[in-house]
Amino acid sequence: MKHILFIVTSTDKTGNGKHPAGYEFSEIADPYYEFINKGYTVDFASILGGKPPYVGYDSSQKVSRSFKESNGFKRLSFSHKLSSIDTTAYDAIFFPGGLGLMTDMIDNTLVKEIIKEAYENGKIIGAVCHGPAALLNVKLTNGSNFLKGKKINSFTKTEEEIDKHTLGNVIPFMLDDELKKQGAIFSHTEPFKSYVVNDGNLVTGQNPASASSVALKMIDLLTN
Repeated sequence: MKHILFIVTSTDKTGNGKHPAGYEFSEIADPYYEFINKGYTVDFASILGGKPPYVGYDSSQKVSRSFKESNGFKRLSFSHKLSSIDTTAYDAIFFPGGLGLMTDMIDNTLVKEIIKEAYENGKIIGAVCHGPAALLNVKLTNGSNFLKGKKINSFTKTEEEIDKHTLGNVIPFMLDDELKKQGAIFSHTEPFKSYVVNDGNLVTGQNPASASSVALKMIDLLTN
């Protein structure tokens, strides 16, 4: 049996402090069911532990509604504090998106160490939408930047503009620009269409529509 750790933001406001933040609900719900339907176990850790904030819940989405009524959501609401668990016990780590982690995971030394350790030990790392923000500022053991030369994607500047996520007021930086500044080879598709990139043991998805596909690609890598 494979064990997946979802690492979740604890930040509930962003930008000027007035814009709601947290994890994007469907970006946990959709991958969660992909993993458990294949017999994998999923645990949840957040920066502060406890109940992480969320945005974007839509009761008309069957999967999201089912997750909110599930034992999985109950466990997520009592998430482990990231600093209190042994992340090396997991076969893969996954960073769901949402604006919150653009604040609490950018320079978090524990998050950086977990990503470095997972990557250098051949564990699978997945991230979707704003989740790849967690991958910024990671230094490998040899001193190189983790993102240098990596094929990657994330939520795009065009999608931020469509969602009226203005710099400063809502988001602290444009994620696609920052990924490219750190040496990532960035690609994307049309706004809000599913798109996944796989480079070695790293899997990234562009937006909420990509969340299930990221999980399925992670499962493919874990299986093979």
